[in-house]
Amino acid sequence: MSDGKTVAVVGAGPVGLAAAAHVLERGMSPIVLEAGPGAGHTMRQWQHVQLFSPWEYNVDKAAVRLLAPTGWNSPEPQAYPTGGEFLEKYLEPLATRTPLREVIRTSSRVSAISRVGFDKAKTRGREQVPFEIRYQNGKGAEVLRADAVIDTSGTWFSPNPAGRNGLPAIGEHECAAHIAYGMPDVRGAGRSRYAGKTVAVLGAGHSAVGTLIDLVHLADEVPGTRPVWLLRGADPAKAFGGGQNDQLAARGELGTAFAALVASGKIEVETEFGVTHLSESEGRLEIAAGSCCGARSVVVDELIVSTGFRPDFSFLSELRLRLDPAIEAPVALAPLIDPNEHSCGTVRPHGARELAHDEPGFYLAGMKSYGRAPTFLMMTGYEQVRSIAAELAGDKAAAARLELVLPETGVCTRGGVESAEAASGCCGGPAKEESSACCAADETARKAGASGCGCK
Repeated sequence: MSDGKTVAVVGAGPVGLAAAAHVLERGMSPIVLEAGPGAGHTMRQWQHVQLFSPWEYNVDKAAVRLLAPTGWNSPEPQAYPTGGEFLEKYLEPLATRTPLREVIRTSSRVSAISRVGFDKAKTRGREQVPFEIRYQNGKGAEVLRADAVIDTSGTWFSPNPAGRNGLPAIGEHECAAHIAYGMPDVRGAGRSRYAGKTVAVLGAGHSAVGTLIDLVHLADEVPGTRPVWLLRGADPAKAFGGGQNDQLAARGELGTAFAALVASGKIEVETEFGVTHLSESEGRLEIAAGSCCGARSVVVDELIVSTGFRPDFSFLSELRLRLDPAIEAPVALAPLIDPNEHSCGTVRPHGARELAHDEPGFYLAGMKSYGRAPTFLMMTGYEQVRSIAAELAGDKAAAARLELVLPETGVCTRGGVESAEAASGCCGGPAKEESSACCAADETARKAGASGCGCK
């Protein structure tokens, strides 16, 4: 059914290698183009970070089937790996000990994708010609032709800027020496940069929370380290997550620990702080929020911008993409993941149908498929590429079938430092009978003999 198709996969991260494994299993020929020097290059940037999900949710089934003949030992399913452990125990063996080692081209950065002999405007016969993928590998420009393309290149190297309006703050580029993005290793590789310094962290997602917790630990080790949390919103409690009600336990524990540190005063909090200007002042960084007349500002040594990421579509400009104008995800997927509407709960599993574009045979998958939405889970990406490989092989039934059950993400908010009432409806609504319960889920847990659901 696959007719010996060649499928180009952009990116050799976990979802990219899973895509290659499924493509290979379907009798097609994958070729993986990785911009970095080795598989999992992006993960090496955050290998100090512990994943929220245990091993059972982090390995792809087709990849495991490739690994089995090599004598690979599956890690303990309930253990939580760091990024480095994930690389060492899963991704590197997958890339070097299985047939995938023959199809991965490292240091191969894709620069453009089009159709052979067709620009974006030409229609008739378009889907009958192969894709042309141009890439750089240090030897000059190379060209690859493929019947289909799965772009799993991610978003890590396209971080959002500090400016609240989506643009870099005025002065951001000029102050680059004081700024880092994402989740730097403040206690490890970056220790000398941050120890004993006043460090501001901008953002309210898990990267910001994790970095602030690490800075508190660094402050315990090195006096003078001062974490400052710059929060665009008004309510810190929204960053605390679902606590014990989160089915990804590590994520719930992170939020609970963070809430306690904020309440203790170990993290200074600046709410409603929409960064507009950055400037250097006597070797330090002044961060301003608001207009020039009446702007608030803080002075720090370093700024870590943890405001999420956005996809890079620059090398896809000659392809016919159907993207939501706000979320920058495929139009059928965007309503399911829109952060304006979905701050909690699950995103139902999805596959080739939701990820299709007006360019037959081209798919975005993995983190990049979520555009600017921050709620991607690795296991979602594995389900995406399983479905896409089935579609490319002509197995429509398997492509449409859902083979993934996602864990609940937990409640939207918990009560926190500013509002003791914030959790009153957080866990399924208010309690109806049990006066000591904080909400419906807590009440149910107490009636079952448990100490509660963790919403208090």
